[in-house]
Amino acid sequence: MTSARPQIRAAITANYADLSETLRTAADYLADNQLEIATRSLRAIAAASGVSPASYTRLARAIGFSDYEALREQARMELSQRGSSFQDKARQLRNEADQPLLPRQAAACVDNIKALVDDIDPVRLEQVVDCLSKARRTVVVGALASAGFADYFAYLANWFNDSWIVAGRNGASLGGALASLTKDDCIVIVSKHPYAHRSVRAAELAAENGAKVIVLTDSHAFPGLQFADHHFIQRTESPHFFSSYAATLVLIETITGMLVARAGSEAEARIQNVDRHNRLLDELENV
Repeated sequence: MTSARPQIRAAITANYADLSETLRTAADYLADNQLEIATRSLRAIAAASGVSPASYTRLARAIGFSDYEALREQARMELSQRGSSFQDKARQLRNEADQPLLPRQAAACVDNIKALVDDIDPVRLEQVVDCLSKARRTVVVGALASAGFADYFAYLANWFNDSWIVAGRNGASLGGALASLTKDDCIVIVSKHPYAHRSVRAAELAAENGAKVIVLTDSHAFPGLQFADHHFIQRTESPHFFSSYAATLVLIETITGMLVARAGSEAEARIQNVDRHNRLLDELENV
């Protein structure tokens, strides 16, 4: 096994749009069942997933591996690096159902955040920050559970940059915001499963208008990913019924911090000015 082999999830994401329907089915199973890939035979994997062994061999080559065995070895290595698989964690959480939830929820969030460091390409992160820093305007879109996190992203950015808006919230028309996008603009879409149709359409329409599309999601299976110029996939495992946004929050706060650092003294001056006006409006206590 060489270090040149790609991480499995990253390899699937990079090639997902070009896969056939059958290979996408195999890729979905692979992404969610790395423990099975690493420990069971190809015949057993094919039977469990309903996809032929030959399709898994084609998938391995389509996402950058020399053959299925190389892909399987990569799955083993990634599992050993993480210490335990997603399936192992879920099984352990079920077995500990009578124990307090807080430590289990906290542990899942910590694991998601640790994985973020491994999953995020630093070069891609710099490219996204560069794109956002140069944008004439940035539109943020989030629906369902993601809506509040879109609001938070824009809230942070508006402390140092007044060109960020949240579309489709607080009276701001989603259609109106998308209609005026150009190649000089960026759109940031936050979307986690179950994926809102409006988020997918927003990515498509923004791309048609030439805007740079940046997606924060939880899977290569997000339909809007095919329209993205840049994307980040965050893990959302949780012992609860909902997806955890802990890693997404870390990524949002990291991006805004990098933007502030790039903006320099102008950003610092605006932050001071916004803070002063908030205090004048009695939105903040003078402590």
